[in-house]
Amino acid sequence: MSTAVLSLGSNLGDRFGYLRLAVAGFADAEDTELVAASPVYETEPWGGVQQDDFLNAVLIVRSEKLDEWGWLRRAQELEARAGRVRSVHWGPRTLDVDVVAVFATDQRGSAVHSEHPDLRLPHPGAAERNTVLRPWLDIAPDAVLPGHGPVAELLAGLGEAGMRRRDDLALEVKA
Repeated sequence: MSTAVLSLGSNLGDRFGYLRLAVAGFADAEDTELVAASPVYETEPWGGVQQDDFLNAVLIVRSEKLDEWGWLRRAQELEARAGRVRSVHWGPRTLDVDVVAVFATDQRGSAVHSEHPDLRLPHPGAAERNTVLRPWLDIAPDAVLPGHGPVAELLAGLGEAGMRRRDDLALEVKA
């Protein structure tokens, strides 16, 4: 069994529709369980490329079958379904699904580490992105980013400038 923390982002087209596509892709699959979906945040773009604001959220998902590579493949499948084109690094995108962290069991289980260039875990930029930390903290108040510390402390060090919670946009988790 593994549990993954996934970061979602979209700033092209039907931004909220693409986030919902990702949620459904994990919630409706036979081999995955959607444990929690964060509130949606509208955020300023990150990475220095001029572009529109993003909608961001975080999911916690679990599977008896998927390992870290399975989570990456599923993320890439959903990005492809959303018409994601990788033309500019950190550029605009219909859907971005990042594997932030993977745990052998639940979020208190042993963290999976990877230095493979295609899948670095925990995600190397997560500790510097309030767009990941704030939504993650909303659904897991005691979360710890492996190798970096408590998410609450990391977020406190960054602040929440450039973020606006969108309570009018709710990602549904089926009971």
